[in-house]
Amino acid sequence: MNINVQRWIDRWVGIPLCAAVSVLDAIDRRFRTTSNTEQAPRAIVIILLSEMGSLVLAHDMFARLKTRYPHVQLHALLFGKNREILDLMRVIDPANVHTVDDKSLAGLLGSLWRAMVQLRRAKVDVAIDCELFSRISSLLSYASGARVRVGFHRHTQEGLYRGSHINRPVPYNPYHHISAQFLTLARAIDSTAVPKSKLPAMAPAIFSGKPPPQVQLDPALKADIERRLAQDFPAIAGKPLVLVYPGGGILPIRAWPLASYTTLCEGLVDDGCAVAVIGLKDDQALAQQLVVNVKRTHADSPVIDLTGYTRSIAELLGLFHVARLLVTNDGGPGQFAALTPIWTLMLFGPETPGLYAPLTPRCHSFYSQWPCSPCLTAYNHRSSYCDGDNQCLKVIAPEDVLAKSRECLQDSEPVSA
Repeated sequence: MNINVQRWIDRWVGIPLCAAVSVLDAIDRRFRTTSNTEQAPRAIVIILLSEMGSLVLAHDMFARLKTRYPHVQLHALLFGKNREILDLMRVIDPANVHTVDDKSLAGLLGSLWRAMVQLRRAKVDVAIDCELFSRISSLLSYASGARVRVGFHRHTQEGLYRGSHINRPVPYNPYHHISAQFLTLARAIDSTAVPKSKLPAMAPAIFSGKPPPQVQLDPALKADIERRLAQDFPAIAGKPLVLVYPGGGILPIRAWPLASYTTLCEGLVDDGCAVAVIGLKDDQALAQQLVVNVKRTHADSPVIDLTGYTRSIAELLGLFHVARLLVTNDGGPGQFAALTPIWTLMLFGPETPGLYAPLTPRCHSFYSQWPCSPCLTAYNHRSSYCDGDNQCLKVIAPEDVLAKSRECLQDSEPVSA
């Protein structure tokens, strides 16, 4: 479903529904004779419908919940297209993962109904809504039957209305990394403070010097990636492989200019590297244009189009084990790379690394800190007010990215299958 349609539905359908549910919840609380919100939880559902990269950033929250509530069943509610990365992370029993189909309105409504029935049968009593002021996710936390509903709340801020049915409201803090805020949501379940986030600081593991978790892949999968690359693209044999992701996904304004990627790739080829452009099939036209641009000046250069080449997230992670470096716009691939040993250079502009940098010491973020950046925020549902001329990214010089690429390539070692 188109993202603008989703935003329209969330606003014009979500606001009146949130108001109605808030009234129902207030009536229920008024006539309820006893409160059961202080009981120990038996089953918790984490609602994280958004981009796949957010699931990686939520890893420490999942770990906190398992440690704090070792006997509780953890469930997750997410879009079906995002499921594979969660399964690879192995933080939740696959039988407890409930998926939503967002390809059409009919599919969305039908899958939501099934998910709510499943969660009620599981007797979920705590819902953690990790979405940034999405109305549908707050409504789902109520519909799940959970007696304790944790989620971001506007408190004294204007706008961003989500009703009053979230009974463990946590103020959204744009100055803290989102992974730390996910941790705060988990801790708010049994917090008695006002606000619920008035708690001693607890940094995510990466900020404490601990290495991030690595996804364990089947060695045969990595070996198969190497075999396929050698067979399909013999020109890259023996050269350090650098991956670039020039696409912006559902938010094109996050993309570094194609001309900048062209200059970077030309420099990498001059250094003796092979360059592969990655992305989904929808990114193929952009990838082919980048390949053509480089070959205009480097006719025999080992620059290849790998858009749509990997058939799963697992295969993409296998490719990350084979390559030495990833240069990417802000988005999923940069977050997935944190689950592998690859070095990553990530380009931020409309969003900030202060909130969304991958949780790995093997990532360097470029960010120009323009006065209007970040413009994609929780406060505008990531709908930028920019005219499309993303100067915050355009001013990041290809020469600077190339220099950092050379440092990373010197520091990295090839990872055998």
